Amino acid sequence: LSHSIFIHFIKIVPFDQTAAIIPETSPERSTTLQTISQATNSIRIYWSQPFHLMFIETLEKMCYLTVIQLVHNYSTIVKRIDSSHNCPSINKLVNDTFAQLHVIRRIKFYHLICQKNSPNLLCFHDDIHICLCYDHQGRRLANCFNFNHQMKFDCFGKNYCEHNGQCFQDSPDCPKRSICVCPSCYYGTRCQFTTSEFGLSLDAILAYHIIPDANIIHQTPIIKTSLSLTILFMIFGLINGILSLITFKNESIRQVGCGIYLLGSSITTILTMIMFGLKYFTYLSTQISTPSNKSFLTFQCYSFDFLLRICLNMDQWLNACVAMERAVTIIKGVQFDKKKSKELAKKVLIILLILNILTLIHDPIYRQLYQEENDNDDNK
Repeated sequence: LSHSIFIHFIKIVPFDQTAAIIPETSPERSTTLQTISQATNSIRIYWSQPFHLMFIETLEKMCYLTVIQLVHNYSTIVKRIDSSHNCPSINKLVNDTFAQLHVIRRIKFYHLICQKNSPNLLCFHDDIHICLCYDHQGRRLANCFNFNHQMKFDCFGKNYCEHNGQCFQDSPDCPKRSICVCPSCYYGTRCQFTTSEFGLSLDAILAYHIIPDANIIHQTPIIKTSLSLTILFMIFGLINGILSLITFKNESIRQVGCGIYLLGSSITTILTMIMFGLKYFTYLSTQISTPSNKSFLTFQCYSFDFLLRICLNMDQWLNACVAMERAVTIIKGVQFDKKKSKELAKKVLIILLILNILTLIHDPIYRQLYQEENDNDDNK
């Protein structure tokens, strides 16, 4: 199935025998859109409005009959959809000559389509109808109703979604809830946020592979692999940092500036591994279960990325300082002053830390933590 699907709820409005014409609102249709979990290949649909039919439509215009109930009951329905539930286009069931007939001329032959393909065909559709095949007094007949396949989803002209997002309401008459379905690279309740100006993040890579409310044993292979790699990176990174720290902590090695820079690089390596591990495990835990400690979430939002960037930038600057000092050592030769180099390295270390903080301080200042609701009303 597609990554996202349309879900159509059809409510049959009883026909008033005294009315002169059938009302245009019969049957009533409500449509929403949901994202299929790549991890479980399933969706959860919460719908409070009465309905008698439910169809699922993919972005490729493939329609599937999901639920039929003569009398609406508030209950939990578990359904597995496969190819037998498909409602094919009439163009796939008849020849081109019949398909090109006017709808008034060909619709009276729709019973024959159900009888010809009985009992495998549950439903089919043309440009303006969806037809159900059912048994009546030993015969297979078609029951059709109007269905607009080209409906514009803009909440009946009151679309508040930004960046060309589609707007869906839970009822055509008295809507109580509306949602925005955002195009690629946009998200938020009104599609007001974008990721197009940012690089890859943990959220962009892992978000749709995490199974909510499931322990790590039942997570997808991608999550298990990423967890294993993260643990390995942390172990080897910490071992490398600790051994380097032990090595460059030796006073004899720190007689020149290179030793000071490499000692600082060892410390930033350890801090980088710790911050990366905290960021990964915090993200994984908040996506698997609903977070309750909002103070901690706020703290990690403002601090983890900020500190991680400082550590990464400091490590790169310190490695650059090592390369520059070695170049100066080769150029000056015996005239190289070790004592002056050591004193300069201490000052450079402090200056680099201050400059990195100043160049990144805008991040926590302008960073904000937003609480969004997903399709199932879970806060994330």
